[in-house]
Amino acid sequence: MNYQETLDWLFAQLPMYQRQGQAAYKANLDNTLALDEYFNHPHTHFKTIHVAGTNGKGSVSHMLASVLQEAGYKTGLYTSPHLKDFRERIKINGKMVSKQYVVDFIQNNQELFTRLRPSFFEMTVAMAFKYFADQQVDIAIVEVGLGGRLDSTNIITPLASVITNISFDHMALLGNTLEAIASEKAGIIKPGIPTIIGTRDKNYDFVFEKKAMEYQAPLTFASDCWDLYCNEDGSYNLHHRSGWRIERLQSELKGIYQRKNIPNVLEVIHRLRDKELSLTDEHIRQGIAKTITNTGLYGRWQTLAEHPLTICDTGHNIDGITEITKQLKNCTYRRLHFVIGMVNDKDIESVLQILPREATYYFCKASIPRALNEKILAEKAEKNGLRGTCYPTVAEAYQAARQTAAPEDMIYIGGSTFVVAEVI
Repeated sequence: MNYQETLDWLFAQLPMYQRQGQAAYKANLDNTLALDEYFNHPHTHFKTIHVAGTNGKGSVSHMLASVLQEAGYKTGLYTSPHLKDFRERIKINGKMVSKQYVVDFIQNNQELFTRLRPSFFEMTVAMAFKYFADQQVDIAIVEVGLGGRLDSTNIITPLASVITNISFDHMALLGNTLEAIASEKAGIIKPGIPTIIGTRDKNYDFVFEKKAMEYQAPLTFASDCWDLYCNEDGSYNLHHRSGWRIERLQSELKGIYQRKNIPNVLEVIHRLRDKELSLTDEHIRQGIAKTITNTGLYGRWQTLAEHPLTICDTGHNIDGITEITKQLKNCTYRRLHFVIGMVNDKDIESVLQILPREATYYFCKASIPRALNEKILAEKAEKNGLRGTCYPTVAEAYQAARQTAAPEDMIYIGGSTFVVAEVI
């Protein structure tokens, strides 16, 4: 098989949550443990940092990887989902795994996969860990796919466990309350391993505190430790309660929600320094200033064009869209054109209720089975005072927005990771 044939086989044979949703979710680690045993526990051959959370875990993972790269460590990065190329999920120092490695991994182990019938995610995690071990990385940033407790990545014993924040998402699998969702995320807390939580929230803080106490894991809330100040030039001044200060920190990631993620990253680094990793302030400065350059992270308040200003963002749940609507209010434009598509298992009503009423909407459907029909989305939107036109594809919606928008207008594209993927 060539690379494309290998991908076709993967997508055809294995359940894939991003495309199919709940039907692809495995509520146990049986296959993960069987694969780990078969490949001789590759994750034990390198250091790891484990990152979970509802929003922000992708940004935090990439910033951490970028800082470690700047410090000279051979750094693996495992994330999901991918936007354009499957290989985005598995990188070393920002470079995607080779097509040949993907082909060989599947061909050499096809009999095993046919017998075990792992999910797409289970197989991908096994591939990532094997690749990192084969390439002898120094350390890998491992992003949780879904939840934490039963996620395939949760077989590692990391240097630090990181949880960015908790919000309503994937409720059918993780629970209908913030406490229940937090309990699933808290599943990555390990005995004696430092745990860093991004922000405090009285709705679920006690979940992490109880689990950390039970496991005697040192627990830190980054928001307790750091004060962040925004400068007029877009840089940040950050002051730690220990007296550590970083002034005029520039970030290549421009979303205002990064103000929550950056202190989390810095607190993780603070803890990693206790593990005798050599991470200087200059490594931090360069790593955060060059996160996109070093790691290839896309789709986080990404500028696609200047006239009209065209922005896309992968935020897709109530907390993510809330941050985006805040940032849209800070933008200057004559008219706002909003290209939107969503998947059918999200809290669609809550999102539609907070979107800007004055925008012109271009309702569309990403080309995956989970995508919500654009006409149904438009009907729900109209009940919330949002009006626009339906388009059967993302490309047609985006093209219509480009043709309609004046140079002084703004186009925003989002609502789903998969809408952004098709535009990028």
